[in-house]
Amino acid sequence: MTEHPGNDTISLGQRLTEEVLLPLKNAFVGKDEIVDLMGVCLVAGENLFLLGPPGTAKSALVRELATRLDGEVFDYLLTRFTEPNELFGPFDIRKLREGELVTNTEGMLPEASFVFLDELLNANSAILNSLLMVLNERVFRRGREMRRLPTLMVVGASNRLPEDDALGALFDRFLLRVSCDNVPQEQLFAVLGAGWQLDTRVQVMPPTMHVDEIRALQAGISSVDLSHVLPAYLELVHRLRHAGIPISDRRAVKFQRLLAASALLCGRQVAHTSDLWVLRYIWDTEEQQEVLASLVQDAIEKSDQPIDGAKHARCAGHETPSAEVLAFDLERISGRMKIADLSPTERSYLRDQLGVLAARCQWVGDEQQRTFLDVQIEQLWKVFEEAS
Repeated sequence: MTEHPGNDTISLGQRLTEEVLLPLKNAFVGKDEIVDLMGVCLVAGENLFLLGPPGTAKSALVRELATRLDGEVFDYLLTRFTEPNELFGPFDIRKLREGELVTNTEGMLPEASFVFLDELLNANSAILNSLLMVLNERVFRRGREMRRLPTLMVVGASNRLPEDDALGALFDRFLLRVSCDNVPQEQLFAVLGAGWQLDTRVQVMPPTMHVDEIRALQAGISSVDLSHVLPAYLELVHRLRHAGIPISDRRAVKFQRLLAASALLCGRQVAHTSDLWVLRYIWDTEEQQEVLASLVQDAIEKSDQPIDGAKHARCAGHETPSAEVLAFDLERISGRMKIADLSPTERSYLRDQLGVLAARCQWVGDEQQRTFLDVQIEQLWKVFEEAS
């Protein structure tokens, strides 16, 4: 009896989870969330953006992932003066003498399976167009020279978010975004132990999977049945747009790959509303994170669909919301409402966001903080009533 090809895809997804992602979580304390997102992006063939300060193990995570998959990694720190040669390689002198412009890419980005670009938003105009093609099409083009790249995933990192349109286009190519900070104080002891083991290990861990198996897994994305999740997904996209979170049609289409990747990593070929958890990480600004978390969790929890298989651990929801973050978001809404020429549509967006934040405030554990936030919310509701 011939085995169904979908069974091979499910088997590869489960192996990636058990043999690569779980050991990676054990090696990097406090980075479970990032490892889970790396796994989803890897299966979906998409890119991940890490927001955070230096020294938080961002490049080490990518290098270790590449090692466990027997893949080549290209790791580079961008500056405002980075030239194309530094990323893609110089022209081949031997070919140049023969009148041909051919790039010598040995050891450079075009030959890597995994790419980590630190301080991504330092990218200048000289490399921007080439990077956009790498991120979006997995293609390297230089003059008349063009080649397909073996890149499985690109991880970009920065300690800031883009402030101009050119860098916004670059940022847009990273479907998922996540904060990467120093671990909480209570986890520091475990970090020291795990870090010491990584630094002093005598032998590098042998690869447990191969990049070719990841490519087979990426090819299996098309076999995932999305029909069961589409109604909830469409409703969620509409709600997010109405809450003022921009989602282009192009990104809405690509997000489906992330839903399918989540299903495969759970051993399923049918996507479920629980896979909508990935949409918590599509924010453009930090203040959107709380709104996204609430709306996505609401979409997951109100589903009564039966599920044949496991749910992803991330679908259970975020930790207790930060009172400080909620206060900041409420202050931002208050500031926006003071603008005299605010349109009715913008007021409607802000009203929806206030409703989401009001619901999130009830999850704050500290009673004094919760009371303070409730007073702020009540005052804002009065502002909306007076403006209507």
